[in-house]
Amino acid sequence: MLRVILISCFVIGGVLVANAQAESDESALINIKEGFSVSRDSQFLLNMRFRMQNRVGIKTNSLDDLSVNDIEARIRRLRLRFDGFVGKPKLQYYIQLSFSRADQDFSEDGEGKIIRDAIVYYRFNPKFYLGFGQSKLPGNRQRVLSSGSMQFADRSIANAAFTLDRDFGLFAYYSKQWKGMVFNYTAAISTGEGRNITRTDRGLAYTLRAEWLPFGAFAGGGDFSEGDLEFEPKPKLSLGLSLSSNQNTRQTGGQIGIPTLEGLDLNTTFIDAMFKYSGHACLLESLIRNASQSEATTTDGSTVKVPAGIGLNMQYSYTTRNFWELAFRFGQVLPDFYQTQVGRQQEILLGTNKYINKHRIKLQFHTGYQNIMQEDRKREWLLAMFQVEYGI
Repeated sequence: MLRVILISCFVIGGVLVANAQAESDESALINIKEGFSVSRDSQFLLNMRFRMQNRVGIKTNSLDDLSVNDIEARIRRLRLRFDGFVGKPKLQYYIQLSFSRADQDFSEDGEGKIIRDAIVYYRFNPKFYLGFGQSKLPGNRQRVLSSGSMQFADRSIANAAFTLDRDFGLFAYYSKQWKGMVFNYTAAISTGEGRNITRTDRGLAYTLRAEWLPFGAFAGGGDFSEGDLEFEPKPKLSLGLSLSSNQNTRQTGGQIGIPTLEGLDLNTTFIDAMFKYSGHACLLESLIRNASQSEATTTDGSTVKVPAGIGLNMQYSYTTRNFWELAFRFGQVLPDFYQTQVGRQQEILLGTNKYINKHRIKLQFHTGYQNIMQEDRKREWLLAMFQVEYGI
């Protein structure tokens, strides 16, 4: 499958170049500064990138028993990304494909979900554009930012419990500047069933997000990347609020989770903030979810609890001028009161990163502590993870 896709990409690129040369004596331009780009004036742009995350990690059995319980050694992510336009610069596309087993979210029938993003945009002007297709919903900040722009190898446990992830639908984006401040707004009407679905139901998902940047825009889009790698000369702050209503969804987490027989209604609120100044960076997130019922029947007839409650994620980091970084994270998941303490989780992580080409090529290491409250006891363990991020 990967070979077929790669061959197809180069064939498509070759056809575009050939067509451009046939229409004009001028050759298409090839640029490798930002990925591998092939372009011809305002007729087309094809930009290709790849990235991979290779990692190894361990977990102990408990705090008392430090013997290894689990070893993780794998390719966490391997992705190809394509973006550009054909015909008109205003009519753009974005495609992202995943190839590692851990990145495909296999369905119940064992089929891998290779397509992560496939969306067409129409830009009316630099401030307003629409998208139609499959993409990330405008939920919590850590989910919206790329997995390649994170300080730790994985997103927080709060994100894992209550995030929205990707969906198919109609997206609208609007940005406005006023008196040195920036206001960003995103809205989406989507199926509510997640990525690569073959059918939907009578319920849809409605998502809204608003952001206020009181001190102006971040350098290099830093409000959606972790760590201050641009060394902001003045304090920069972004405050975000997202609201999501997913009606009659057939998975315990809405766009993700365990398939259920009956429909669920999930309402989620996300409040977050990103602050950066002179190498210092701070990320704060609160995720609050309410569900129409506390338990659901799965497609295999068993009963599971529907994740609802509050998730917290707090991160702080400092980056030196030679691009070494020290990062700290505290995460917590607090289930709803009707679930008692079962499912309560905590994590405390300390990480160090070496950025070779900012977030595109970096070495990451973190170690720390996690726990989860189970039916009969509190399970605790230590962990360590080393990861190499490499891409263009």
